[in-house]
Amino acid sequence: MTKSSMSRRRFLQSSGAAALWLPTTVKGYTASEIQALYVDGEMQENISKHELDTPALCVDLDLLEANIATMQATTRSNGIASRPHAKTHKTPVIAQMQLDSGSIGICTAKVSEAEAMYQNGIDEILMTTTNVTPTKIQRAMNLRQNCPGFVQATDSPQNARLLSEAAMAMGINADVVVDVDPGGHRTGITPRQPALELAQLINQLPALNLRGLLCYDGGSQHVKGFEQRKNQTLERLAAATETYDLFNQSGLSTEIFSGGGTGTYNIDHETRGLTDVQVGSYVFMDAQYVDIGGESDEEIYSDFHTSLTILTTVLNDQYEGRATTDAGAKACTINRPWARIKNETGISYSSGSDEFGSIRYDENASTKYKVGDKLELIVSHCDPVVNLYNQMYAIRDDKVEAVWQIAARGLSA
Repeated sequence: MTKSSMSRRRFLQSSGAAALWLPTTVKGYTASEIQALYVDGEMQENISKHELDTPALCVDLDLLEANIATMQATTRSNGIASRPHAKTHKTPVIAQMQLDSGSIGICTAKVSEAEAMYQNGIDEILMTTTNVTPTKIQRAMNLRQNCPGFVQATDSPQNARLLSEAAMAMGINADVVVDVDPGGHRTGITPRQPALELAQLINQLPALNLRGLLCYDGGSQHVKGFEQRKNQTLERLAAATETYDLFNQSGLSTEIFSGGGTGTYNIDHETRGLTDVQVGSYVFMDAQYVDIGGESDEEIYSDFHTSLTILTTVLNDQYEGRATTDAGAKACTINRPWARIKNETGISYSSGSDEFGSIRYDENASTKYKVGDKLELIVSHCDPVVNLYNQMYAIRDDKVEAVWQIAARGLSA
């Protein structure tokens, strides 16, 4: 067995493994039945997660809370703030947990996510994607009218003028930040002089209030190997720091200089001027992040626990070396690497079929599943997986403690 497989085995076995509480009689509850039993924030019956109908999206509360605490402790000690990205969890309850722990706000990718968060009591929101169509600009201004803590990004002079016109038409002032391209050429304006000129224009346009800049380097988050990730991150954000300096020299606001993410959360503070990190996946983690390696383990990224799992049921065990479950692409996505069975070794999983997942055993398989058995999957990529479900079950000591509505589920416009 290679060092890598041994390290991964150790991580998967230790990440949240605990003694299971199993009911003496398994009733089996549908999603609507569980929701009906969750009244005024409390479960009315003692229900094991193994009684949930599947596929079911579950989050381990102890591990989730530990992840949030780890992030806050690290960012605090590094003299930086966290501004978590709600595109990961799409769940206002989790956003509120993050704010209560010390985060200075949340981020959203889409105006629809921002609307859902505000409608559920979250009122410090930074939208990191530029609104370019009349419909989205109007929605953003409507939100700003009701939510003083709403800030939106822009990355072109033309867009800044449209935002100004829309804000003036409504008789409001809109807070904006300049989105600076870290080099990936996905979104954002070119750093240094082009970004400065855009900021100066915003500062002159009526009904706009410049709050600073953001620079999210998504391309560095999954670079394998801590030192390689660190070197690329700091190199690619250097131009954003130079832009930050130009803003300051011109007397422009740098109250917000936001960037970074889960893969670089303990690196980003070395970027001078950065005020906060847009961390997202750390609350749940997934197979994609597990493989990038951390500062203390070059092969496995174990800074955070894999708190999010998909509970699935075995449907067929008739064929040698394999079994079939009810969690296929519609429950897991087809992102790679495939989902992994939690606390197991010698077993692989794939979700290439729409409805069915496939278990394959090798000679080192630690378990052989039978029809009706339930197992947990570490998700491949948490963001799109969450977007497949209407609700997630908050689990503590293997019991259902809460049912959380994924309020921004499907809100991609």
